[in-house]
Order: sequence, then structure tokens, then C-alpha cells
Amino acid sequence: MGTSPRSLLFGADFFGTQFPDGLTVPFMACYYSNGRTVTCGLWQLQAYIFPYYNYANGYDAIYSIAGIEKIAMVIALLISASVIFGKAVCGWICPFGLYMDILTRTRKTFRFRHSHISDKSNTKIAQLRYVALTSALIISVILSSYAIFGTELITGTTPAGPTGQSGYSGALNEPFCLICPMRPLCIIVECSVGLMKFSCITDIASESPLWISSFYISSLNLIILIIITILALIHRRIFCRICPVGGLISLFSTFTPFKQIVLTKLKKNEQKCTKCGICKRVCPTQATDVYEKKGGDVTESKCILCARCVETCPYKGALSIKFAEKTVIESRNWLE
Repeated sequence: MGTSPRSLLFGADFFGTQFPDGLTVPFMACYYSNGRTVTCGLWQLQAYIFPYYNYANGYDAIYSIAGIEKIAMVIALLISASVIFGKAVCGWICPFGLYMDILTRTRKTFRFRHSHISDKSNTKIAQLRYVALTSALIISVILSSYAIFGTELITGTTPAGPTGQSGYSGALNEPFCLICPMRPLCIIVECSVGLMKFSCITDIASESPLWISSFYISSLNLIILIIITILALIHRRIFCRICPVGGLISLFSTFTPFKQIVLTKLKKNEQKCTKCGICKRVCPTQATDVYEKKGGDVTESKCILCARCVETCPYKGALSIKFAEKTVIESRNWLE
């Protein structure tokens, strides 16, 4: 353990060669922890399109099924997790969300007030998650055109070698991962606690600076991590508003037809709500449906089900988080 970022075969041991990259999870999980334990679903979607759509080997893993089947399995797992937990994975499980909360706590420690984004601007910012998600997948399809369609759309992307890697694979294996702030953060943390050896980075760097700059930590994703860190000290959960993985979960939990069958929901009792506006003010992602909608299911794509609104609502039973229509937590009259 710790000899390489992909040496722990948790997924392969439990699921055979069907899951050599680890169990698909619906949150930011780049090499979390040490590779093939659990793996970010967005990483898998990109990798299984390009460059391993029609190839059995890659990253020292052996795939027994074709890319389209791997993609179908990943989407099925993402849908299952989204239907069961909804956006609660963003509010309670995602490690990058924890990082955002630590930065918020740091800001509060120094008594700095957070800045507010207008609701209109916040809605527009939230659309960036779908732009990033769509762009990453489209680029992956374009780069893998030879493997999928038998023709190159970009010169130099013809697969070469037993692993099916192409001339662009070292720099553009997974487009979003090149700018994802979770990748450098995860690598730094795992190296620091001994889950990954620094030699994994330095050895590759000595062989090929371009490979290390694109595969593990690049100047681009480091810069973005720094920018996100600064913005998170100003705006609460800023990355959660634009996270494409969160966008995936939203697609499978807050939009029709999944919205009708998702098990974990934020509910509002219209008769007990007085429109005091506390729920809207405390929401870290500035979700507005909890305030603006009259009642019923008020879960929306910006909501991460963190339960902050339920915790601070001063009216008993006005807000609640339900799982399969069973109350998990509800607001209470803390003014009494």
C-alpha cells in the first residue's frame, strides 16, 4: 500500500475485472484512497470514452468488457446512488465539500463575513456545472473518434501500443481532470499521510515532465485549486455550485423522471412556514426553492441537503429531510 496510486485492488477483489478501477461513487474521489477502492464517476466516464473505449488494458488494469458496457455500468451506479441519497452525497460525503466547509470554518474563526452573490448570478453560475460536464464528455468523444468511429477527428489520436493509449493520452486522457482542483488536493493529502509515496510523482516526473504535469498535478489544476480556495474563503461552498459531479447527481435526482422516485428529499410544510427567510439566508449554496416554493418537495439542483435550513428553521416541522417518506430530521421551535 502506498507504492503506487493504483496498487490497492479493492474493486477488482470484490467485483472481478468488471470494476478494476474501483467502485463508482457520485462525489469527487480522485485516487481516494490510493486508487482502485472507489473512483469518481466522472473520471470513469471520461476514461472509458477516451482512450480505453475498445481496449482491454490501461493504467495497469485489465478490462473484460467494452467501453460502452463500462459506461453503462457507471451510469447505472450513479443513478442508483442518486436515487437513494440524492444530493446528500454532496452535503455529507464528498471530501472536497469537507474542504469547502473547513475553509468556511477558517473564515468564521477570523470573523470575516462571507460575500453574497445575487440569486440571478448564482443561477447562471450553477449552469457552469453542466457546461463543464458536457464539454468534458464531448472532448472525450472527439479524441476517441478513431476507437469509436474508425476515423480521426484530431490528428494524432490513433491508438498505439497494447494499452490503446494515443499520442494525446498523456495530456488529455480525461479533460476535466486537467482542471479539477480535487486531483492536486487529493494527491497532496495522500502523500502527506503516507497513502501514496512521493516517489510516485517524482519518478514519473523524471521520466516525462509532460506526463506528470498532465496526469497527476499540473500547473493548471494547482492554479485552479488556489483560486477555488481563495473564493471559498469569500463565498460559501463556491465550488459546489459549479461542480460537474454535483451536476451529474442533480440530473439523476432533481429532474424528471428521477425527481419523482428519489428517496432523500427536503420537504416543506406550507401551513407551518411564516416566510421568515432564515432558510434562504443560511443556505451555503444559496438555494431559493426552500423559501420561494409554497410547500412539498423543495429539493432543487443547487440544494446539497446539508440540513442547515432545517437546523436553523425556528418553526417545528416546517422543514424536514425525509428518506423514503420517513422523517430523518425536522426543524424545531428553538425559540421556546
